[in-house]
Amino acid sequence: MQTRRIVISLWFVFVLALAGAPGAQTRWLEAYREPARRIIDESRSSTFAWDRLAELGDTFGNRLSGSENLDGAIKWAADRMRQDGLENVRLDPVKVPHWVRGAESLEITAPGRHPVAMLGLGNSIGTPPDGLEADLLIVRNFQELEAAGDRARGRIVLFNVPFTTYGETVAYRGDGPSRAAARGAVAALVRSVGPPGLRTPHTGALRYAEGQPQIPAAAVSTEDADRLQRMHSRGTRIRLRLRMEAKFLPDADSFNVIGEVRGRELPDEVVVVSGHFDSWDVGTGATDDGGGCVVSWEALRLMKKLGLRPRRTVRLVLFTNEENGLRGGLDYRERYRRQLADHVLMFESDSGVFKPTGFGFSGSDAARKTIQEIATLLHGIGTDTITAGGEEADIGPSVQAAGIPALSLNVDGNYFLVHHTQADTVDKIDPRDMSIAAAAIGVMAYLVADMPQRLR
Repeated sequence: MQTRRIVISLWFVFVLALAGAPGAQTRWLEAYREPARRIIDESRSSTFAWDRLAELGDTFGNRLSGSENLDGAIKWAADRMRQDGLENVRLDPVKVPHWVRGAESLEITAPGRHPVAMLGLGNSIGTPPDGLEADLLIVRNFQELEAAGDRARGRIVLFNVPFTTYGETVAYRGDGPSRAAARGAVAALVRSVGPPGLRTPHTGALRYAEGQPQIPAAAVSTEDADRLQRMHSRGTRIRLRLRMEAKFLPDADSFNVIGEVRGRELPDEVVVVSGHFDSWDVGTGATDDGGGCVVSWEALRLMKKLGLRPRRTVRLVLFTNEENGLRGGLDYRERYRRQLADHVLMFESDSGVFKPTGFGFSGSDAARKTIQEIATLLHGIGTDTITAGGEEADIGPSVQAAGIPALSLNVDGNYFLVHHTQADTVDKIDPRDMSIAAAAIGVMAYLVADMPQRLR
């Protein structure tokens, strides 16, 4: 009987332990419910973030590396950070490529004359001053190009590859021109890497392969690609004239813009929040990536306004030159290499600021569990879903070098509809979505920076 009572007692202890485990695991969060609520309420009380993004785009427009627009925007951002009360505001110098688009056009010259909607690809060379004219060859993948053999020689090759995912389709923009040049093509065109969008072509960077001729390259709208395909399928001989003034100037001076809320106890441990401040030279770079910069910036502004100073430092980084060089991200890795071991988390928003749903995360299982616990405080604003992901382009070099946990913003929206187009303007973004995104980032950054134990 005594043995039975002992067994029953132990069983109840075990059951109670299991029942109490979830509460014990999340008890530390109780102290943060009030500051999280304050951050959320303050962010949602106004359209401050959207208004700041509108000011950026309206004042400076698009911001390609090396441009006066980007230079002006960088100085503006540093001034605004100081006005917000951010600390250690500084400009870290970075040499960036300076590619200039110039005038450009594409037209069908036979069987009749018709303009084609196009944008030269970033980092492309130009054509001769009078342009170049050649017959068109259309292929639907790299295998068809190889099968075409000598038929590509002396022609303009169009890769008419419908958009599936960015990761799959972007290879034709990046590698297509050199693959076509290897077959003797005089120029390359790519169907825009994105869904149909009212005849808006999408630009983006190409990569010339070493040992291959460099030929001019441009993107055409999906509608124009379909039209050319229909003509080609009917057996029509199509002749095009391409004119591009694109060229590189010497590398230019630029900067990563940095501001901080210094940690009150562990200032050398750093939580980075970031976006990239440069954009392509079309639209105003609102979705890619002005919005990501502003909602990351808001995390620090909200902390300062609410008097919340975390244990660790929260550092805002507006990276330069993500679009056609990634030199801002590479410079950050080298400049702060000795400090990377003290980077607790690196966050970047570069998928647009549409309806936020949560975060992508890469890190240990233990760290993921902590991130998921923090996310429970975001359930009320619908941003509590944690998925795989996290590693974006600018933070990637540092994350990989030091094994730093990475976080990114997940959103529900058609990012690639306006990505790299003239349509990338602030009116495509809902002010309420920006406020919610800023609130979610603010809560996540503050808790990771302030919680008693370091994220590991």
